[in-house]
Amino acid sequence: MSRVELGDFTPDLDVYLGQAAYLQLALFESLGRAASIAPSTRAKALTGLIATSTLERHRGLLREIERSGGDPADLMQPHRSVIDDFQRRTGGGDWYETILATYVAAGLLDDVFSRLTAGLPADYRDRVVEILESDAEVDEAEIVAELSLAIGADPRLASRLALWGRRLVGDTLLVARAAISASHQSADDERLEPVFTELIAAHTRRMDALGLTA
Repeated sequence: MSRVELGDFTPDLDVYLGQAAYLQLALFESLGRAASIAPSTRAKALTGLIATSTLERHRGLLREIERSGGDPADLMQPHRSVIDDFQRRTGGGDWYETILATYVAAGLLDDVFSRLTAGLPADYRDRVVEILESDAEVDEAEIVAELSLAIGADPRLASRLALWGRRLVGDTLLVARAAISASHQSADDERLEPVFTELIAAHTRRMDALGLTA
């Protein structure tokens, strides 16, 4: 299936940057909490590494807001309720569930925001893509390696995380739709159906990488 272009649904620049920046901040906060309940020093170090990458993406987006002449707090505030609710629903009961959510749910949303850059003004587009993609592949590879070791050692964990991964999809797609629907363009269900089909396929590939059933 051909890749669906999301440029037609890109929100105005200030809306896009406010959403993306607040999402990265919320993810950073979630990772901070996860670090405090990490099951090992190795897991705590990995969490810190990913949190650092997330904070750098947040800071990069704040710089773009300031470049545009906007106020970061003002632009992030309208998106706080939806994203905070998402974080409450997908925070997880332990470190393993939180890190899986970072991998599959946050990864799916990063896909959405990366693809929405297609409709940003040209002088912002390349910088924002670079910010969002910075260290993303490295972080995902590290998470897959660590979770794969834990899943291999405990079949019960595999079953629990497979169930948790399936539960994450609905809440994550709600936030993805909110990001897309923030556009001044019409975001009707028929036009968006191929988009969500692709997002679910990407979620399945991430779960497959862990040997989990999506």
